Amino acid sequence: MSNFLTSSIGKKFIMSISGLFLMMFIVVHLGINLLLIFDDSGELFNLGANFMATNPAIRIMEPLLALGFIVHILWSLIVSFQNMKARPTGYNQSKNSSNWASRNMLVLGCLIFVFLVMHIYNFFYIIKFEYQNLLEVDIDGEIMHDSYSLVAGLFKTSVTYCILYVVGAILLGLHLGHGFWSSFQTIGFANKLWLKRLQVIGQIYAIVVTVGFAIIPLYFLIKF
Repeated sequence: MSNFLTSSIGKKFIMSISGLFLMMFIVVHLGINLLLIFDDSGELFNLGANFMATNPAIRIMEPLLALGFIVHILWSLIVSFQNMKARPTGYNQSKNSSNWASRNMLVLGCLIFVFLVMHIYNFFYIIKFEYQNLLEVDIDGEIMHDSYSLVAGLFKTSVTYCILYVVGAILLGLHLGHGFWSSFQTIGFANKLWLKRLQVIGQIYAIVVTVGFAIIPLYFLIKF
């Protein structure tokens, strides 16, 4: 088992499993974030954010999610550098048979990581560790942090952040468009029939994620 995990195939397998895990989280995260544009009072988003912050199952998943990000990022770097070292001209040779995103997954991943750090600092870190500075609201008799004011406030006051958020959504979509079907291919769905289906599903998934995340800052830019 240890030989498999340290082999090239094993590393790609771990990268794929962690990637699929993160893709499930992205769907949940997108669903919560879309509440920002469905209710300008902020109640729906605050309820969703409070549920994510207080639900025991979600709190147990948080360290697993952090581990998933760390594993995916580290293994992606290891696999990418090993591939470049073993086949320094591999990407040039495959230009005719692959798209830009598939040839630049490392670049996309690094750019997404920069956006992720910015996103975590502006929202997750403040909500988790500087919660004493957040306003509180009473919703149906329950006191909770006014996360809506923090998140929506940044979109309303910073055009720069809105633009960066849209760019981040596009980069994520490009990364997912290839990463989705590639992850399934690595774990065994490699025959032509399944691969074609997964490529189509992957493109749909990537478009939904991109549009879903990008529409949030655009909503605040246009309306406010």
